[in-house]
Amino acid sequence: MTAPFPTTPPPAPRAVLGDLLALAGLNGELADAAVLTGSEPVLPSSFAVGTVAQTTIAATALAAAAFWRLRGGSAQEVAVDMRHAACEFRSERLFRVDGEAPKRLWDPIAGVYRTGDGRWVRLHTNFPHHCDGTLALLGCAYERDAVQQALNGWQAADFEDAVAERGLVATMMRSAKDWLDSPQGAALAAQPVLSIERIGESAPEPPNAAPRPLAGIRVLDLTRIIAGPVAGRALAAHGAEVMRIAGPHLPFIEPLVIDSGRGKLSAHLDLRQAEGRAGLTRLLRDADVFVQGYRPGAVAGHGFGPAEAAALRPGIVYVSLNAYGYDGPWAGRRGFDSLVQTASGINHAEAQAAGVEGPKELPCQALDHASGYLMAFGAIAALIRRAEEGGSWHVRVSLARSGRWLQSLGRVAGGHDCAEPEERYLESLMETLASGFGRLSAIRHAAQMSETPPAFARPSVPLGSHPPAWP
Repeated sequence: MTAPFPTTPPPAPRAVLGDLLALAGLNGELADAAVLTGSEPVLPSSFAVGTVAQTTIAATALAAAAFWRLRGGSAQEVAVDMRHAACEFRSERLFRVDGEAPKRLWDPIAGVYRTGDGRWVRLHTNFPHHCDGTLALLGCAYERDAVQQALNGWQAADFEDAVAERGLVATMMRSAKDWLDSPQGAALAAQPVLSIERIGESAPEPPNAAPRPLAGIRVLDLTRIIAGPVAGRALAAHGAEVMRIAGPHLPFIEPLVIDSGRGKLSAHLDLRQAEGRAGLTRLLRDADVFVQGYRPGAVAGHGFGPAEAAALRPGIVYVSLNAYGYDGPWAGRRGFDSLVQTASGINHAEAQAAGVEGPKELPCQALDHASGYLMAFGAIAALIRRAEEGGSWHVRVSLARSGRWLQSLGRVAGGHDCAEPEERYLESLMETLASGFGRLSAIRHAAQMSETPPAFARPSVPLGSHPPAWP
C-alpha cells in the first residue's frame, strides 16, 4: 500500500526551484540569485499552484540566463512574482481581442457526471471526433440530460475502460490514495518530473554571441491545446525562432491558438502525405529543438520519433509530452489536464478541502502550464549540454507526473479562502500587441530579467499563416 501525499505546508519556493535546477543538471545554487516574491495562497486552491507557477517560470528564465552566459552575456537578475506567475497560468482565460473575452473553451457536454454506481466521471469532448465517439458509445443525443441518462446505466470503471479502448477521453474520479495504489499511479513513482536523456552522438555546438538568450535557436512546435504550445511560447519569449506546425485537417480551439501563438511562425504540413513529411524533414535538418505533444506514437508513426530525428539532425533536442507517463498500462492513453486531475485524486482532494460534492477543478490548468514550462526548461538545459558536451538529447515530461509533483508539495491551509485577483490587478499585468486576430491584450510573461527581458518578436497569427520554411 502506497503512502498518501503529504498534507503539510508546501516548502519554500527557493528550495523547490533549487531541486528543479539540480534535476536538469544545472547548479541548484542558481536559485539563490533569483528574486522570488509573494507567498501562498495566490489563487483559491488547497494545492501550491502559485509555487509551481513561480518555480517553473523562474527555472526556465534561469536556464535562459545561463545559456546567454555561454554566449558571452553578462550575469543578470531574474525575478518572478508568485501572483503574476499564477495569473499567467490562466493566460488562455484572460486575454482579450479588440476588448472581447475569449470564446467558450469547452464543449456543451464536456464535464462531470455521475454513473450508475454513484461514482463520478469527467468527459472531454472538445474535439468533434471525441464528442462523436463518446455519443456513439453512449448511444444518446448531444444533450447533457441525455448523456447523464445514458451514464446512469454504466459503472464508472467500465466506462473509463470502454472509452480508452476506443481511443476516446474520459476518466473516473479517484482519491489520491486510490491513484497511488493503481498500476499507473505506481508506475509513475519511478519516473522523474523531468528527464533529459542523451540519445545520439554529435560534436559540441557552442552558441555564438547574441542579444537574446535563444536568438538563432530554431524550434519546431508540433503541439496542440495548452502544455506544448506554452512550451513553444516560453522559448519564443526568450528569443527562439519558433515555428508552429499544424495539420490542416486537424481540429483546433481558436482561443488557445491566439493565446499560445505569441512569438511564433505558423505553418501547415500534412504528415499523412509524402510532401508534408518531406517538408518537415527539410525543416528538421536546420532545427535545434523538436517539440511534440501528440498522442503516443503518432509523430513517430510518420517517421519523426526521437531516434529518427537524431539521425536526420545530429545534435537535435527532442522534447516529448504525454498524458500519463512513459511506463505503465496507461502510457499509451490519450489525455488532457482536466482528465488527469480527475483520475489522479486532485479533483477529489480539492472537493474535500472546499467541502463540496463531486470533482472540483484546480483554479487553473496547472498541469498543462507547469508541463509546458518544464518542457521549455528541459529544452534549454539540454541545449546547454549540447553546447558543452555535444550529443542529441531527449527531454520527457508528462501531465500525470507534473500532477504528482504538485501533489507532493503538500497543501495550503485555507487556500480556498483566497480571493480571486482583482480586475484592476489583472489589467496591470496586460500587454497589448497587434495580432492576426485583432488587437490582442494578454498577460505579459511573469519572468523579469535585467539584461534580456522576455518579449515576443512576432504577433499571434492564424494557423498556417506562414510557409513551411525558415526565414
